[in-house]
Amino acid sequence: MDYISCSEARDRDGLRLVLSAGSPNPWGEAAKSLFHVRNIAYLAVRHQGMATNDEIFAWTGTRNAPVAMYNDDRPRHSWIDILYLAQRLGSGPSLLPDDRAVQVECIGLSHAICGEDGLGWNRRLDLFHRQVQAVGGNPELTILPERMFKDFNGTPEAMAAASDRVVSILEMFQNRLDHQVRAGSPYLVGDSLTAPDVHLATFLGMLSPLPAELNPMPGHIRQLYESGEPRLRKAVTPGLLAHRDFIYARYLKLPMDF
Repeated sequence: MDYISCSEARDRDGLRLVLSAGSPNPWGEAAKSLFHVRNIAYLAVRHQGMATNDEIFAWTGTRNAPVAMYNDDRPRHSWIDILYLAQRLGSGPSLLPDDRAVQVECIGLSHAICGEDGLGWNRRLDLFHRQVQAVGGNPELTILPERMFKDFNGTPEAMAAASDRVVSILEMFQNRLDHQVRAGSPYLVGDSLTAPDVHLATFLGMLSPLPAELNPMPGHIRQLYESGEPRLRKAVTPGLLAHRDFIYARYLKLPMDF
């Protein structure tokens, strides 16, 4: 992906999307995919993973990515603000249904993927836990900055519980897909693409990345994403991966670039 610097981005109009360069951060991949589905062009702004990103912090108010900056609007840090921005600006297939009750259902499913205590949140804690265990249980010996443990509630208790929470969420989504297939739909909600389809497809990359020819990610990150306890690995079912492959093949950009 072609990136511009933060200083360049600040002087530009339109949509600028701060993204972690060099690796498929699932929140960033989800944001990119939402804008792709909605036919919205953006400028990618380079964020360096695990660095302090002081210039980005001064501009956006956060050291994390992604962040969507549209003209002189406020920064959009959260997954739901980015979703609503894509829905408002775009002209492609709608990410949310018109029916308010069904829209609430979509938002709830996306929160279970992207939000606090959701799939991505707990998978990240699970990966923290694995790295801490690998260095004898001392977080200070990992390459992870201390602020990451603070930002994402990386307590010993939360990390130890994370794998089971990931399994529970994956089982819920597999059950929902089974119900939808029986109803004749390959989608999570109704009979057309919605935001949670995009979110689930992109976040499954934290558990089972697409093949290297479609997702040329660094080998050490692939190895980390493919790790996990046996029960967690079993919960990454063929049905979930088939849904991921269907959404990517029909709606998202391949090969991935970051």
